[in-house]
Amino acid sequence: MSQLKNFSKGFIKDNAVFVQLLGLCPTLAVTSSAENGLGMGLATTFVLVMANIVVSLVKNQIPDKVRIPSFIVIIASFVTIVDLSMAGFLPTLHASLGIFIPLIVVNCLVLGRAEAFASKNNIGSSAIDGLGMGLGFAFALTLLGAVRELLGAGSIFGLDIPIFPVTDKGAPITMLIFVLAPGAFIVLGYLIAIINQLKKS
Repeated sequence: MSQLKNFSKGFIKDNAVFVQLLGLCPTLAVTSSAENGLGMGLATTFVLVMANIVVSLVKNQIPDKVRIPSFIVIIASFVTIVDLSMAGFLPTLHASLGIFIPLIVVNCLVLGRAEAFASKNNIGSSAIDGLGMGLGFAFALTLLGAVRELLGAGSIFGLDIPIFPVTDKGAPITMLIFVLAPGAFIVLGYLIAIINQLKKS
């Protein structure tokens, strides 16, 4: 039961984006589409799970004085794996996410879970915690990207879903601001407000 609780808390109760407001740099920068949000979320999930497992394995061998630098080296190793794998197998997505893939190394969510949870718990609990928090992060980025893409481009995952009337020339009317930087702040603010209201009710 406690394992299930650890897994589920990352979706709503302790969601990194909507509740803890962690990792907002990639959240706001790459979520112009649902595909980008999902890609970044799954990449971060992989790094989070693997880093939690390794940190939990070696936590007793790392001196306290070099604990944080050691965690960063572990995280950076898995980020490199993700970066090179995406460059080889998903070049278009890799180009879209750009510098924000290497920046997973300094994502507060990944380092925070390694320090606050994995360094104090066993491998199984650490893996489940990483998976729950990572998938919660991926859910938040995908949702944010889907809303922005729907309002700003009239599509989700590239599939046309027109929600506004079309012009005389047949082109769909969209609100371009939502695929630009200001749209990220607007949509995130509304989503946080909605989730806060749902948690109160």
